[in-house]
Amino acid sequence: MADITKKEIVDSVPQKGFFGHPKGLFTLFFTEFWERFSYYGMRAILVYYMYYEVSQGGLGLDQSLALSIMSIYGSLVYMSGIIGGWLADRVFGTSKAVFYGGVLIMLGHIALAIPGSVSLFFASMVLIVLGTGLLKPNVSSVVGDIYSPEDNRRDAGFSIFYMGINLGGFLAPLVVGSVAMDNGSNNFHLGFSLAAIGMLIGLIVFVVSKKKNLGLAGTVVNNPLAPHEKKKIFTTVAVGFVVIAILVLIGIQTGTLTFPLFVNIIAFLGILIPVSYFIVMFRSPKTTAVERSNLVAYIPLFIAAVMFWAIQEQGSTILASYADTRTQLEIFGFSIKPAFFQSLNPLFVILLAPVFAGLWVKLGGRQPSVPRKFAFGLLFAGLSFLVILLPSYFGGENSLVSPLWLVLSYFIVVLGELCLSPVGLSATTKLAPAAFSAQTMSLWFLTNAAAQAINALIAPLYSEETEMVYFGVIGGASIVLGIILFIIAPKIQSYMKGIK
Repeated sequence: MADITKKEIVDSVPQKGFFGHPKGLFTLFFTEFWERFSYYGMRAILVYYMYYEVSQGGLGLDQSLALSIMSIYGSLVYMSGIIGGWLADRVFGTSKAVFYGGVLIMLGHIALAIPGSVSLFFASMVLIVLGTGLLKPNVSSVVGDIYSPEDNRRDAGFSIFYMGINLGGFLAPLVVGSVAMDNGSNNFHLGFSLAAIGMLIGLIVFVVSKKKNLGLAGTVVNNPLAPHEKKKIFTTVAVGFVVIAILVLIGIQTGTLTFPLFVNIIAFLGILIPVSYFIVMFRSPKTTAVERSNLVAYIPLFIAAVMFWAIQEQGSTILASYADTRTQLEIFGFSIKPAFFQSLNPLFVILLAPVFAGLWVKLGGRQPSVPRKFAFGLLFAGLSFLVILLPSYFGGENSLVSPLWLVLSYFIVVLGELCLSPVGLSATTKLAPAAFSAQTMSLWFLTNAAAQAINALIAPLYSEETEMVYFGVIGGASIVLGIILFIIAPKIQSYMKGIK
């Protein structure tokens, strides 16, 4: 299987059939749609489930602790993509990784749907973390497989795929939020059940249509383990898991493993793991000189993406809390559930993704370079946080603010997201060394892992009293980094050999 060329894979996929794109985009679009419905439906209510009182259907955790847990959970979800990418590249291919991941995610949501203890809650988190690590990077990698590197439809295809992600993300908070948060008589577990059903539908779509639509895409193991390697590696992994489990149990029993220490460990790993991966890929004899140059160009893009996601991902933590406690939820005679605000980001992506996809195609060779698209992403992200300063400045720290401020903030950050995220997915598939294609996609998702690990550290710094400084410093830092990236973009582009 490893001897199959990229051209043979592309030729095996019907190239017309889904809005002028390869037919396989249909399968991947709807698989990811339902997976994202599942994930974002769960995420829309998860932070409220954690910090709402037991009498309100929640777990009764401290709100600051819940915000940190939410960020650490998000970090681990994306960090686990390294495991999923490695297994896909070296063991069973991306297609099987997508299927196995979907099964684990569904089981995790089923566990959340069962009323129980905090222990059951954390068990469900482990299942979802591992499942998303298998599915998320690999389904995006398969999208790259169905296009040839020279195909001008590639960026537009990723934008359409990205629209499918956000269509699921738009509907999920509205549907799940309406069911789970009903004016005080909350039924979070019913909401989690809907998330499990969504993942089941996604699995059915994938299994039923993949053979006809995807051809060989996702079936090739790019860098398979040699027979003599398998036993050694799997033994090492098994021993490692046992040692880690023992250390965790000892730490919990003795009180040395505290949550602040755990947050620091994850934040450290969020930096150490991508650095290690860059070094391994750069030094590998399987990486060519051109691929090494591309990896050098990828480093500043990686750093920029971390800054961007550090702001964007606070929509499910800090801004979710802001929606619940600082926002006027009764407007024009309507009652707004705080979970609904998490539909704004995907809604704006749905509306604007076709515009951006068409814009890149129309501009062709005149469109901004990849680094400058990233720079625009950072500028918009910073502005989205500076906008939140205005209601506090004009109305005071203790007054409820109009929901339109949150709407504006989400709109601006989406402008940045469409400059950076689908472009980053596409650039990753083009800059990835051939022997590390799925693992490089996992590395792209580590930008999100690192960002959310950082967010777990800074979330306790947020309060109604500090929000002016909090939003101002983070937003200002993003704008400064965006300006620097814009200036050095030509230098970065010079390392991207043959990639525009």
